[in-house]
Amino acid sequence: MLAGLIFATEDADDRPGVLAATLPFGGLTLVEFQARLLIGAGASQIILVVARMTPELLGAINRIGRRGAAVDAVRTAAEVVEKLHPLARLLVVADGLVTTADIVAQLAAEGDDALLVIDDREAPPGFERVGALTAWAGMARLDPRHVAEVAALPRDYDFQSTLLRVAAQSGVAHLRLPAAEPAHGIFRDSRDLADRGKAILAALVAPPIRWADRYILAPLVRLALPRLVARAVPTAALGGAGILVAVLGGVAIRFGWVASGVGAAIGAVILFSVGAVLAWLRDEDALVRFGRGGALATAALTALLLGDTVRLTNGTATGLAIALAGIVAAGLVERAGGAAIRRRWWASPVAYPVLMLPLAIGGQVIAGLAVAAGYAALTLAAAVEALREKP
Repeated sequence: MLAGLIFATEDADDRPGVLAATLPFGGLTLVEFQARLLIGAGASQIILVVARMTPELLGAINRIGRRGAAVDAVRTAAEVVEKLHPLARLLVVADGLVTTADIVAQLAAEGDDALLVIDDREAPPGFERVGALTAWAGMARLDPRHVAEVAALPRDYDFQSTLLRVAAQSGVAHLRLPAAEPAHGIFRDSRDLADRGKAILAALVAPPIRWADRYILAPLVRLALPRLVARAVPTAALGGAGILVAVLGGVAIRFGWVASGVGAAIGAVILFSVGAVLAWLRDEDALVRFGRGGALATAALTALLLGDTVRLTNGTATGLAIALAGIVAAGLVERAGGAAIRRRWWASPVAYPVLMLPLAIGGQVIAGLAVAAGYAALTLAAAVEALREKP
């Protein structure tokens, strides 16, 4: 069992009375960012060491709990010992620490007790020294017995510093912080955290697997997300914009402006997808589902309208039949093609209108529908093959 111990006791340097852990960071509070990294590394329990409870901290605790981990707030080492499972492996996070998922994953791996350290001459402000030439880089992997040792000491101590000293004196291993980690540091100033949050925000979004998501959506998400968060744009606003653009695209297709309509559909899918990522960041589960569903529905309705436009123009239902077949295949791909089996070349909601657009510009609507439907069918066949039980 992996548990996280996060210290949240110090006030912000530029905001007296406000805990540094509750300062905004990348659309979250800093403590939520830290907890998200720990949960992403496999932690099933988060323990916050606090000096006092504030409304901001209570809100952060509630939001952390929605991610499926047990969350406890304590004040002393003795309370930590009471909450922790005796066989737990403990990941310790210093107050105000900003780091990356790769560093957390390194500490979360199996191994003996260890302190993350850096050369004292290269250590930024806030890192405590643990030797003549080394400083603690704000994270540790420890056995709960070290916390029990701290609990046995008199209570007039700084919990974080004492735990560090106890661990260091026991001779735990030292893990060197990689030299190329500029995002790693301890920050308790709101302006510094805001700057760091913009730089690290996109790193919270895992690189998509499918090519269209990776090379079309992901760059746009990384470009837009910091700006949307900085301006506190409501997630629902992106959903509403997606609906509006999708409707305008449908109207354009109906009036014969096929290429413009397909282009608008691509824009709508992008808006829905960015909205889904923003909703995921804010733990708005209903809006995550809405954004993902809106992207798929836009692609499907665009195909239907294109097929129906061909029917009205040429008096043949060929385009409509191809569109319906493609929609069924694409829907099954989304149901069956989980992240574990997806491949880079597979189709995704944004890929269908992207493939149809060049052919729509050339007036080959049926060919565009056929290419999109064939791509969906090929992806579905690959998903079925990947799901088959091998002999």
